[in-house]
Amino acid sequence: MLDVKFLTLIVIGFFWGGLTAPVSIKLAEIYGIMDIPDARKIHTVNTPRGGGLGLWAGYMLMVLFMSYEIYELKFLAAGATIIFLCGYLDDMCSLSPYLRLILHFMASVLAVIPLEISIYIKIIAVIWVAGVTSAYNLIDGMNGLCISMFIASSTALFFLGRSYPGIYMGAMALGVLCWNFPGALTFLGDGGSTLLGYLFASHFLILALPQLQNINIQELIILFILFGGMPVIDTLTAFIRRILTGKSPFYPDKKHLHHILIKITDSEVITVSILLALQSMALISGLAFYWRIK
Repeated sequence: MLDVKFLTLIVIGFFWGGLTAPVSIKLAEIYGIMDIPDARKIHTVNTPRGGGLGLWAGYMLMVLFMSYEIYELKFLAAGATIIFLCGYLDDMCSLSPYLRLILHFMASVLAVIPLEISIYIKIIAVIWVAGVTSAYNLIDGMNGLCISMFIASSTALFFLGRSYPGIYMGAMALGVLCWNFPGALTFLGDGGSTLLGYLFASHFLILALPQLQNINIQELIILFILFGGMPVIDTLTAFIRRILTGKSPFYPDKKHLHHILIKITDSEVITVSILLALQSMALISGLAFYWRIK
């Protein structure tokens, strides 16, 4: 049963996300942080980016009130700030992909440093956090898709360990979703999409820490793939496809699963619904696997 604290966090998170989105839209319009349509994109009109600004500010606010309960939040606050500012700057003026990669790994190290796990698990965890961070960015190619993936993942955190941060973050994302789906008045931008991936991956590690201390490598990989869900599965598939065709794994294309589904269904709502269902199935499988090995 949800207690008063959970219900309060849901209400505060939802209204924070919903009410800060217009602020980010106005700032994007003032400073020209706009997403311009091109051959790789589905939208056809210039749209404000930077919708993740309110999510980052809301997360920092949560850290102020909860860091005394959850020691790791102090590290995650620094990592989340690096991730968001890196993406937000990239929304304004393209950064070097190598600089972005370095900063993503720096933030991922911050997420893993306070965890009491073996060194080889830490190394894999750093790679996973950085990978999920990028995967959420890569899947952010359709209205509501990235945010809905995150809301499902945050809900899984609740079932994994009654996560107060998870329920608050999911509620914030739901508030922003009202401005992003089905018609988008704002996009998350790289700052918002990478932030969501980083926050989910980092908080998952905190909640799963007791199990990670005694897990074997095979179980760890399965757990990471299942909880990574569709963003990770789609990214891995894209990388493998590109490598097999002799292209760079980072070569952009319109062959992601959401691109394929939109051609079949001719509906963003149906496409997002299908991917959300698949994401939910992956997360439920992840929870079942986690409880089996626990």
